[in-house]
Amino acid sequence: QVQLVESGGGLVQAGGSLRLSCAASGSIFRINVMGWFRQAPGKQREFVARITWNGGSTNYADSVKGRFTISRDNAKNTVYLQMNSLKPDDTAVYYCSGGPSYDYWGQGTQVTVSS
Repeated sequence: QVQLVESGGGLVQAGGSLRLSCAASGSIFRINVMGWFRQAPGKQREFVARITWNGGSTNYADSVKGRFTISRDNAKNTVYLQMNSLKPDDTAVYYCSGGPSYDYWGQGTQVTVSS
């Protein structure tokens, strides 16, 4: 099993920045990929960004390219999502996921961007 705990959400004005963290514990060896997803009220959960655990290869949703950066610190078993130039449309609950694929999920952290 892998446990994932997100932190760093909050309220920010449009144009501002936030950094989310996702700390992994447990069977870390199971992790091949880590990703961030988000779910806005009334909408389906959507992919935001991913990073491979070993090679550090990254991918982003088109909606966040150039604004968000995913990174990892293997020594701390932590993945980060640096979010810049935030927009009201970025308001959502952000979830960390990982594992061999996206097998394990955190509890989510709320990000609210005011206009």
